[in-house]
Amino acid sequence: MVRPIVKDILFLAQKSAPATPADAPVITDLLDTLNAHKEGCVGLAANMIGVRKRIIVFAHGPFHVPMVNPVIVKKSGPYETEEGCLSLEGLRPCKRWETIEVEYLDRNFVKRRGTYSGWTAQIIQHEIDHCNGIII
Repeated sequence: MVRPIVKDILFLAQKSAPATPADAPVITDLLDTLNAHKEGCVGLAANMIGVRKRIIVFAHGPFHVPMVNPVIVKKSGPYETEEGCLSLEGLRPCKRWETIEVEYLDRNFVKRRGTYSGWTAQIIQHEIDHCNGIII
């Protein structure tokens, strides 16, 4: 189900709780909502659709990838950039890492670990910030 995008800064600034298998329907809602905004959006976190759970989805080439309870375990190559967000107005400065390694659960709640770089790494970092209540 496509959900409205939350723009309430006080809600977005709250840390999200770990997701459980009972939260699996949120993954579908995030994927549906990302698909509905594909022209101007490359990633979403669950709090952006009103659910304070640690679930993100992001575009990776032609695919939309969900991550449940993602944690960055390794990072390298810091750089400064600017980012926009569906929940926020305008561009904002932020620090990102060129390469990250992430531990997460896939949509079937199977433990995974992946290394990402460039644009994909930047998207993942932005969405994990949302899970941590960090507003860039």
